[in-house]
Amino acid sequence: MEWYMFVVLGLEVLASYFFGNISVARIISKIKKGDITKVGSGNPGSTNMLRAYGAKLGFLTLLLDIIKGVLPALMGYLTFMFVDDGNFMLVGLYACGLGAVVGHMFPVCYKFKGGKGVATTLGVFAVADPLIMLFVFVGAFIYVIFFEYVSVASLLLVTAMAIVEVYKIPEGLPSGVSLTIRVLIFVLFTLVWFAHRQNIQRLLVGKENKANLKKALRKMLKQEKKEQKQQKKIEHKELKAIKKQKKKLKKHRASLIVSHEYKGINH
Repeated sequence: MEWYMFVVLGLEVLASYFFGNISVARIISKIKKGDITKVGSGNPGSTNMLRAYGAKLGFLTLLLDIIKGVLPALMGYLTFMFVDDGNFMLVGLYACGLGAVVGHMFPVCYKFKGGKGVATTLGVFAVADPLIMLFVFVGAFIYVIFFEYVSVASLLLVTAMAIVEVYKIPEGLPSGVSLTIRVLIFVLFTLVWFAHRQNIQRLLVGKENKANLKKALRKMLKQEKKEQKQQKKIEHKELKAIKKQKKKLKKHRASLIVSHEYKGINH
């Protein structure tokens, strides 16, 4: 690979880092006139958003944080697709993806106090292998529904994807490129585990927080039904008002016609 492509890669990694600085949880909670860093665990991530603001905003945060990993990883992948017969595609993917994850976990815009990087890491793995990522994600989601430990599901998910992606590295790649990809995946894996060190300690002593997804989903559905009922009431009131207005207009027109005919007779 030519030297200037290393410069391009460095610039893309830097851009990915600042893109990762975008704190979705903080933005959404601010829109809701709150501060996610002062609620619950204080972590600006989807799990804390789920507990603090409900399933809808929790899943929205999860989706947007995943996209934060998808876009930089996709950028790196596409940039190096045609460089040296595509040997550096995965390097670009994981280097830019890692930049976004580091930006999410240690954002300079928020004094290096960020989230745990799980969703953004999943976005990176989703670019590498979307089908396996989806399969593993569904398995982790089912685990959370029954056992309610999001931290365990997150660690299992990231670990499983890291093992799969290391195993799937093409054999024909130059040894230096293959080693670089392995190192990048290992760093991603290690960062997520490091971010969960307090969760692991709480799990060992049986004090880890749970996330009741079933309860959150029921609450979300109940809220949606309530909103639908309120909307129907508003629509019913508006319809009644329109009908009432139409009756008044008819009466007014009728009175005008009678008045006009009366004047015509007198004339």
